[in-house]
Amino acid sequence: MEMELHRFGRKTYLLDGDNIRSGLNRDLGFSDADRVENIRRVAEIARLMLDAGMIVISAFISPFRAEREMAKMLIGPNDFLEIYVNTPLRVCEERDPKGLYRKARQGRITNMTGLGSPYEPPTAPFATFNGSGEIAVEQAARDLARAASLI
Repeated sequence: MEMELHRFGRKTYLLDGDNIRSGLNRDLGFSDADRVENIRRVAEIARLMLDAGMIVISAFISPFRAEREMAKMLIGPNDFLEIYVNTPLRVCEERDPKGLYRKARQGRITNMTGLGSPYEPPTAPFATFNGSGEIAVEQAARDLARAASLI
């Protein structure tokens, strides 16, 4: 979606676990309290970037409805679009590029989403994608951008 928006001349930034947890949030683990603080900080950053006129795409596993609602209130309900990529746990484990689920199964990581910590699906997301198979990424990005009136 970020590349699609760039194609239309929009200023964007992608926030994800890699660029957030390697710096700003490196002091946080995966406890419930740390997950809430992680999302709070992300929402605060997103709000600042929105104020600067950027479109911010935040790609996070945010397991609790309450923290997603908190982010929505911090960012503003008109600027927050929740996209749900509905992916079964077994598929997440199969795709696990960093080996986090393997480490969790070995007991080296606690509170992993879907294993030691629950996931609460969104009740009314802006859009939902089935993460089990292949997603036509470019078409999905165009559809989302148009639906959100970003292009």
